[in-house]
Amino acid sequence: MLTELDQHLQFTTAPDGVSICFATSGKGPPLVKAGNWLSHLEFDLGSPVWGHMWDELSSDHFLVRYDQRGCGLSDWDVHDLSIEARVNDLESVVAAAGVGRFALLGISQGGPVAIEYTVRHPDVVSHLVLLGASARGRLKRGGSGPSPQEVEAVLTLMREGWGRDNPAYRQIYTSKFIPEGTAEQVDWYNELQRVSASPENAARLADESNNVDVQDLLAQITVPTLVLHARNEQMVPFEEGRRLAAMIPKAKFVPLESMNHFLLETEPAWPVFLSEFRTFLATQPDRSASSEDVAAAIELERSDLRQHTAPDGLTHREVEVLQLICRGKTDREIAEELFISFRTVGNHVRSILNKTGTANRTEATNYANQHGLVTPISEGES
Repeated sequence: MLTELDQHLQFTTAPDGVSICFATSGKGPPLVKAGNWLSHLEFDLGSPVWGHMWDELSSDHFLVRYDQRGCGLSDWDVHDLSIEARVNDLESVVAAAGVGRFALLGISQGGPVAIEYTVRHPDVVSHLVLLGASARGRLKRGGSGPSPQEVEAVLTLMREGWGRDNPAYRQIYTSKFIPEGTAEQVDWYNELQRVSASPENAARLADESNNVDVQDLLAQITVPTLVLHARNEQMVPFEEGRRLAAMIPKAKFVPLESMNHFLLETEPAWPVFLSEFRTFLATQPDRSASSEDVAAAIELERSDLRQHTAPDGLTHREVEVLQLICRGKTDREIAEELFISFRTVGNHVRSILNKTGTANRTEATNYANQHGLVTPISEGES
């Protein structure tokens, strides 16, 4: 298992000021793991659930992992937990770690973040690997998903019982994540849930995951992609993995014979995953860019975004939303134009009004005009 000497913890700052903790370990071609819910870089050391994965991946890669905002060693007191903010966090970690062209791993909730990052930066990601992931949250699956009442009941249990010493509430999730886990693994995972996030953050992160939808981005993925999914897992249905692979051009799909959302070291599916993972990365051409080139490209992009950011701390995405508000677009139309969820647009609008001290869309439009944020309407646009 990893020891404290095997990984190095560092911090970087996201565009909105949130502190993100990341860890590096191993040597070799760079591999970045997108942050997912329920991680704690320090507590993960020696984990009976995760340790074998970090050990193996660090044995032949320079592995970069991070705690996503709201959990682990990253800032917990955060306003924005949207997928846009979490993709920005990944961009910050990549720049701070100084990796060049790299393989990107998205596990579970990290899948949508990895997907959106890959579409934003196709020249940086050499390979995309998705394990136990879905392009759409539980509430975006129509009749195949749980009812809103069931989802809300689970969120209520999380808010009420997540932080208690008694793990009964957290056991609901553990039994779905690792139904074949040993008593030691179950106990450890119950404790991970308690230490990795506050009850409110756990519920908020789960809520964001339930409502995420990046399906429209899948056809835009141009990098080699490997999708692996456990056939009998309970957290993200097998059909979601199959559907994900079918919607990504030329993606390879590998079913895994397992009931576990997170693969355990002793189960037959684990060596299958490793073999498929390593073969997939080894058979693709290596077109590595220098760390300096990648870092410079990302910083140039961020500098351009900062030039268009309002003085009151509006993010680039909030400026885009504000500009569309100025054009009279509804929240639904904004969501369709920016390929983000309707709910996320609502979060952005509330944040814009709060940051600018405006009370409604009309005042926000006046603010945009006063600060030179209104862009010309292109010919033919109404």
